[in-house]
Amino acid sequence: MNTSEIHPLPKETFESLMKRRALHCVSIYLPMDKQGKEQNRHLAQARLKQCINEVKRALAEHQMHEDQITTYLQPIEQLLHQVTLWRNPSDGLVIFLDPEEGMRYFQIPIPFEVQTYVAGHFYLLPLLPLYHGDGQYYVLELSQDYVRLYKASRYGFEDQNIEDFAPHRLEEAVGYDYAPKMFQFRSGQNVHSAGSFHGHGEGKDDRKKELITFFREIDKGVKKVVSGQNIPLVLACVDEVYDVYKEASTYPALFDKNLEGDPEFKGKTSLHQASWDLIEPYFKQIQEEKRTKFTESYHTPKTSYEIDSIIKAALNGKVDTLFIQKGTEVYGIYDRENDVVALDTKKDTNNASLTNLTALETYRQGGAVYILPSTEMPIKERVMNALFRY
Repeated sequence: MNTSEIHPLPKETFESLMKRRALHCVSIYLPMDKQGKEQNRHLAQARLKQCINEVKRALAEHQMHEDQITTYLQPIEQLLHQVTLWRNPSDGLVIFLDPEEGMRYFQIPIPFEVQTYVAGHFYLLPLLPLYHGDGQYYVLELSQDYVRLYKASRYGFEDQNIEDFAPHRLEEAVGYDYAPKMFQFRSGQNVHSAGSFHGHGEGKDDRKKELITFFREIDKGVKKVVSGQNIPLVLACVDEVYDVYKEASTYPALFDKNLEGDPEFKGKTSLHQASWDLIEPYFKQIQEEKRTKFTESYHTPKTSYEIDSIIKAALNGKVDTLFIQKGTEVYGIYDRENDVVALDTKKDTNNASLTNLTALETYRQGGAVYILPSTEMPIKERVMNALFRY
């Protein structure tokens, strides 16, 4: 698993790229070698040169003059000589270029297929696994004197500012006079150790009430940060703390298993890996449930594998889940005014990727997008399968 402490392409940046419209938007996707081996670096650079030549031909077809093409593509040409990029790669590289914003590139932990695209918008379909199918969730590191919140996915693990919305230590919620009484520790254990949550004797109920007060304040803070999103929350804490937090919390998507252990002493990378290992089956189950629902609703108005009906449904916010066969593409034109789809056999200067359009519209309107090998598609012979909301 290749991870980053910050998301390799924040959602806000992705959605800004979605909205971008300009003449001659260039999108380039390349696989890289994360190990940085010299022979593979040379191969990746050769692939980029090949992509640049493809883009030159496409821009010429768009009636751009040769000297303009040379000037326009100069920032991408310069990447060939950027040593740090090739020595410290991720699994994939994506490059975007447009006349107003210039060039932007991102190292992404996805081994892309080599691809170029020139149109009045960017080609973003290969990036959607960053946001769907590979999970969005939160991780809350929790003890009586340590609170941290992270926004996570398979590919990213980002600190969230919870300090302004929730107490950071137990004393802040129940008062400094009460904190020392909260837990009585067994000999040789610290606050994070399994079994250290060990109230007994008089005052046990009072101590639990104080802990619930603390956790309720944290719960309120988490909900303010998450801001109404129904995203799973994984707790990284000992079992005893999890049990009490579960009693105190009203968070609607609290995950039913905690990440047992000593959160304060885990590095972010290991915490990210462990939390993803814990929650990955949950996301796979959601995908499988959607496939099952498609199969059960097959031959009803709730599903379709016809390209034109899926495109129209996506633009009208009707698609709940879109399955796209990996490595396939549909080109053509969608006439919004007349609600007509015209399909083409290949990309040219007058058409666009309808697969890209459909996927981005589905994403924009809150649907899920899964890019799958043909063997995992509900209807294997079709480029797109859609499960509709109604």
